Amino acid sequence: MPQAPLVVSDRLKRKRSRHLKEQVIEAILLFAAFVSVFTTVAILYVLISESIAFFETVPLIDFLTDTQWTPLFEDAHYGILPLLSGTLTVAGVGLLVAIPLGTIIAIYLSEFASVTVRETVKPFLEMLEGVPTIVYGYFALLFVTPLLQKIFPGLPGFNMLSPGIVIGIMIVPYISSVTEDAMRAVPMALREGSYAMGATRFQTAVRVVTPAAISGIAAAYILGVSRAVGETMVVAVAAGMQPTLTFNPMEPAATITAYIVQVALGDLPHGSIGYQTIFAAGLTLVLLTLLFNVLGYWMRKKYREAY
Repeated sequence: MPQAPLVVSDRLKRKRSRHLKEQVIEAILLFAAFVSVFTTVAILYVLISESIAFFETVPLIDFLTDTQWTPLFEDAHYGILPLLSGTLTVAGVGLLVAIPLGTIIAIYLSEFASVTVRETVKPFLEMLEGVPTIVYGYFALLFVTPLLQKIFPGLPGFNMLSPGIVIGIMIVPYISSVTEDAMRAVPMALREGSYAMGATRFQTAVRVVTPAAISGIAAAYILGVSRAVGETMVVAVAAGMQPTLTFNPMEPAATITAYIVQVALGDLPHGSIGYQTIFAAGLTLVLLTLLFNVLGYWMRKKYREAY
């Protein structure tokens, strides 16, 4: 009987110690979440504050409607449309390559490949994610462009088609990996029910598994879009640095990210109107990415409700 209070006291100490550890872990997790939120807010603050100073000099209507982007010339124009068209064209070419190829790879790895094949192919796909983007840029300039010039003799040395194709190859691992994870998360009972109804493996993969995983697949596509829109070094090396309002991928052009690199490496004084253009362009890029993410969220919600 005299030892009973000691036992209870030890249990209380262990319980108090466990709760203290849990509170410390919870505080660390909360701090990590706060850091990500703080970083996002800080980025937006810098972009918006600098952009406000830019738009005090350049009217917003001119920024959105002018078809010339020559902020570093004596006859300065500040129309974002040429950079926007180059960004969307390169990203569009990349997505035309990455989405079909990444989806096909994901369907094969999830529904048809053996364990040995899957464990062999996935590391090679993940290896592509680790290749520096500057390497992809020179690959586009020195290999893909000469190859395309044999098919299209009039293709200039700098164009949007070559970096677009290479960007598509570069983001295939992102799309295929996330898509495969989403498809493998589909319950096996759905596949078995499809097989019981007489469906083939291909019919099951396309008509049952893919619709059931559409939410994760849409997330993979949006990740690919964001990656393609924000790519910098590939377009800076292989697409040319001349802002041109065109949606023809066989012409040279500049993208928003390539222009930011060009100005950031220059000698423009801080606070000048030319220097502030990179913040206005960066804010445009953030809003464009946000638009794609909102669209992706709407698509995920719509198809999740449908299925």
